[in-house]
Amino acid sequence: MRLLRTLVLIVFSFIVSVSLSAQDLEQLLETLPNQEAFWTLTVLDESGNKLENFNSDKLIIPASNQKLYTLAAVLDRLGSDFKYTTNIYGDGELIDSTWQGDLIIRGSGDPSISGFLYNDDRYFVFKSYLEQLKEVGIAKIDGNLVGDERYFDSEVYPTGWDWYDLSFYYGVEIAPLSFNNNAVDIIVTADGEVGDRPRVESFPTSWPVEISEEYPVDVFERPTINLINNQEIVEPSKKYDEYYRRGLGSDRIVLASKLPQGYIEKESLSILYAGSFFLESFDAFLKNNGMKFQDYLSSHELIGIDLLGQNNFELETGLEYSEYELLASHSSKPLTELVKWANKESDNFYTEMMLKTLAAEEQGIPGTFENGIKEVRNFLAEQGLDTNLVKMNDGSGLAMGNYTTTGNISKLLYSMKSHEGWNVFYDSFPIAGIDGSIAHRFKGTELYNNIRAKTGYVSGVRTLSGYMTTRSGKQIVFSLATNHFAGKVRPVDNSHQQILQYLYEKY
Repeated sequence: MRLLRTLVLIVFSFIVSVSLSAQDLEQLLETLPNQEAFWTLTVLDESGNKLENFNSDKLIIPASNQKLYTLAAVLDRLGSDFKYTTNIYGDGELIDSTWQGDLIIRGSGDPSISGFLYNDDRYFVFKSYLEQLKEVGIAKIDGNLVGDERYFDSEVYPTGWDWYDLSFYYGVEIAPLSFNNNAVDIIVTADGEVGDRPRVESFPTSWPVEISEEYPVDVFERPTINLINNQEIVEPSKKYDEYYRRGLGSDRIVLASKLPQGYIEKESLSILYAGSFFLESFDAFLKNNGMKFQDYLSSHELIGIDLLGQNNFELETGLEYSEYELLASHSSKPLTELVKWANKESDNFYTEMMLKTLAAEEQGIPGTFENGIKEVRNFLAEQGLDTNLVKMNDGSGLAMGNYTTTGNISKLLYSMKSHEGWNVFYDSFPIAGIDGSIAHRFKGTELYNNIRAKTGYVSGVRTLSGYMTTRSGKQIVFSLATNHFAGKVRPVDNSHQQILQYLYEKY
């Protein structure tokens, strides 16, 4: 009888403990600021069972947590060893060190033709091309640079991207030929007197960028990127007030920020016509590094696909590359490295480029955002997610109209633990207090180095999903979202830290 009473007491204590724990979470949420917001949390144990379930099946805007869906699907379908290969072909012949004919650069959708993965050497790939052209004996080119953009369709922005975002590095064009993340980098230095214009430097430095205080007369001709410097140096005691705008359909970027005296601002601003930007940047690089052209003002041609899937350029587009000579080639780092960059840095450009690549590789036709999303959704269904509760307008989470649930996100995170690409996927997450988008969070707390999680932010939305090693040494899966909050992000981040500390201690 005593044993029976003991067992009953243990069971009763367990039930009460679970009840109090659930009550504790709700009480914690009720004490947090931003009570106007919608909160949802899902936590899974090491066997995939739900430990916490607060609004888990309610739709939320995921922001950049959407990248988890896209990057997992890309890893699954393409494999971690996948590499982009961008070739330069010659249509002509070499005569006395002069290439008589065109050079054709076949776009492959490589997002990494920049310095991010090459020790900040943004000309790394161009340097390789130049050396290879020299190795085959080319010192002069009597022809044009031709860009083949048929690997993707001509839609450069996903559905739902806001026009305001299109001025900045996180809202750039998505194109099969892309250089420097399709952005011009600027450094603005307020080293003058109060009331003066600050000094502006730009990259690419070898590419024509015009810095002026007026709009050019010709609105349509595009010989340069025009940075309209209407900025002002203000008193050192004042705050930095940012203003950058690129006009829709224009490469005229208005700079109208107010910078405190002595302030230095670095920014990357989007450009128009990514394929042309690639060709013009490559052209300028070749000429500034000793490659001669028969006509210094050599022209550029683009081969592309219109929105109906048709070739939309007059240039002969029935290219059979077996008929041309391979003159230079570059293969990217493996997908392992690209996924890691995209996840840790929350890079929209890399993610959308890989989304279109997924569509092109799986379907054998020019990649589209729509077909890429279909491939992602097919993968999610295979992982057991309820895709009726997954709405995707893009791959990165910047678009309006994206919806999912923390229940679905946590289910994917748990499913990936048994996936062959698990190690690559797990290693791609930012580490609390150490790197990526949470490098500056959780320092000086028990959560430091015990959380690997993907952040998400758009206006009124903050999300965080990933893996936690708790105080007891167990690894749990969590997905946490706050939607429709008013005010700044920091109070929400502080609330997320309190919730995660609660989970760390409890489990």
